[in-house]
Amino acid sequence: MRFPVVLFFASCVAARAVAPLAIDIDLGLQKAFLLQDGKVVYESPICSGRPGHLTPTGDFQVLEKDENHLSSLYGRIVDTNGKTLVRDADADMSVPKGAKFVQAPMKHFLRFDGATGLHSGYLPGYPASHGCVRMPEVKAELFYSIAEVGTPVKVHGTPPARPEPEKPKVAAAPAATPAPTPPPHKWWQILQHTPPRE
Repeated sequence: MRFPVVLFFASCVAARAVAPLAIDIDLGLQKAFLLQDGKVVYESPICSGRPGHLTPTGDFQVLEKDENHLSSLYGRIVDTNGKTLVRDADADMSVPKGAKFVQAPMKHFLRFDGATGLHSGYLPGYPASHGCVRMPEVKAELFYSIAEVGTPVKVHGTPPARPEPEKPKVAAAPAATPAPTPPPHKWWQILQHTPPRE
């Protein structure tokens, strides 16, 4: 009976040798954290879902990993020369004759809820995605290479409002230019205009 006890003890020690991983996504801070044994090992700025396409909050887990994922819902519409006609297109939009729908690339995709996941993408500095969590490519690759299917993902917080676009500054009206000072009179001109003495 001693063999099963030793085997059980060895498996417990091996399981504790690799601390558990987790991903924490803070929508309020617009940051994602890779945690090991509850401590932050890596962090990254993110771009979460915009109003109308909010990133779901809650406790999830990585359901799928796809290094070269293509969105089945979003992309762009291009003409026959590859020129973009519609930059932010949905798969169900009508496509003009001769044009085509091109799926959006989502490299280093970690799916955690339905069609939502973490992936590399553009970060404008405010929530702007269709619900996914975009990260800089280097960070997305890092999280992708470390996380496994089953890694816990916690999404929490309230995303910040999009900043109001800056209004163009109106240049101040130039200061009124004073009338030029007339040139000084020559001495003989002054004498010519002297009023007669009484």
